[in-house]
Amino acid sequence: MYAKFFKRFLDFILSLCAVIVLSPLLMILIILGFVFMRGNPFFYQERPGKNEKIFRLIKFRSMDNRKDKNGKLLPDEVRLNKYGRFLRSTSLDELPELINIIKGDMSIIGPRPLLPRDVAYMNKNQLCRHSVSPGLTGLAQCTGRNSFDWDKKLATDVEYVDNLSFVLDIKIFLKTILKVVKREDVEFVEVEDMDLKDWNELKKRKAEENGVKSI
Repeated sequence: MYAKFFKRFLDFILSLCAVIVLSPLLMILIILGFVFMRGNPFFYQERPGKNEKIFRLIKFRSMDNRKDKNGKLLPDEVRLNKYGRFLRSTSLDELPELINIIKGDMSIIGPRPLLPRDVAYMNKNQLCRHSVSPGLTGLAQCTGRNSFDWDKKLATDVEYVDNLSFVLDIKIFLKTILKVVKREDVEFVEVEDMDLKDWNELKKRKAEENGVKSI
């Protein structure tokens, strides 16, 4: 009952309230983002959500838009400034994802959305992580954050799906707050996007490998 009905209701109400309460902070971060990121303060990226449906994730940009003389973006380590590190270490860069939750793309608690290309490396059991909506935070984040390796992180995501409950979500939420306050295990990495055409080709190839007619 909780997973099918109440979870989405709570996600919507709590996220909407959070956006209203945090609106002054969000406005300040938008203005600071324009200044320190030298342009658009938002970072958009296509991610696979529930049932591997693509959605557009939104975050505060933690790398500026500086380019070389040829118009190409400078290396990540150069564009990652002090303000960006502050956003990452405090997880403030994640706040715009509240909009994704209100829209229904994400949940407050769930497996963190990975990249479309990551799906190609998952086995059948690991793909079960996509049977629920991705989350702002999840079991892997509150227990190991970015210190888990690939297999451990996916195994923890599947563990969450298998044991999803209101009590578990409350525990994850409280543990995540503690992690953020302590600013533990934060990894300063921003990954490249995968073109939607490449994603569709990947899904088609995986379906053919499994003997399923692609949609």
